Amino acid sequence: MEIQGKKFLVTGGASGMGRNFTLNFAKLGGDVAFCDLNDEAIKEVEAEGADLPGRVVGFSANVADEESVVALMKNVRETLGGLDGLVNNAGIFRDGLLVKKDRETGALKTLSLSKWQSVIDVDLTGPFLCSREFAAGCIENGHGGVIVNISSASRHGNPGQSNYSAAKAGLVADTKLWATELARYDIRTGAIAPGFVDTPILQGMRPDVLERMLKSVPLRRAADPDEIFLAVKFIVECGFFTGRCIDVDGGQVL
Repeated sequence: MEIQGKKFLVTGGASGMGRNFTLNFAKLGGDVAFCDLNDEAIKEVEAEGADLPGRVVGFSANVADEESVVALMKNVRETLGGLDGLVNNAGIFRDGLLVKKDRETGALKTLSLSKWQSVIDVDLTGPFLCSREFAAGCIENGHGGVIVNISSASRHGNPGQSNYSAAKAGLVADTKLWATELARYDIRTGAIAPGFVDTPILQGMRPDVLERMLKSVPLRRAADPDEIFLAVKFIVECGFFTGRCIDVDGGQVL
């Protein structure tokens, strides 16, 4: 699928990797809708994309809410005049060990159900809802499309991330499953598993903490968001790619 002239939706598109994906699609001539919950950031991205070759338009939407997603897909298709690609990028962290014992008091602290559920809702249920509505619209309108799911190197299991690891592993499993189910409708799916990426989250960390983290990466650095977009671009453009996950992690092993 050529990016120029096509229409895309990026979830969580007002910050971090999602912002980069949104603007890069528009630089290549794609019309891009993106959603987020931060209205101020939405306006900033729209302003940044105003002079790019492709159109950039933002929507306020909660990907974990079914009604919000259904309305989002309807509004995006009406605004852009269709939809060819979806990037499920929206995600959150709510880290914590499953059970932790206080060294001094012996008191036990457990990972709360609310932390577990909030991450599953956004990082796994969100892509399910968005992909379902995207695919249904493609099939109803009689054309194909492509879904790109943003997983993580943490899908292999990362201490303190039971919820996040479960969601990102589930997303890769769904990527493979949906590829089989949707191929008959000319809809492809692919996943990307980034390692550490140079986004505001990493930039806000203490330098010594970040340095220790990056020691686990053979390349000894975080990825530039543009490097992750190269994988997005490949999945979109390569018509024979489906049902697989691309690791873009600098060789990191968890």
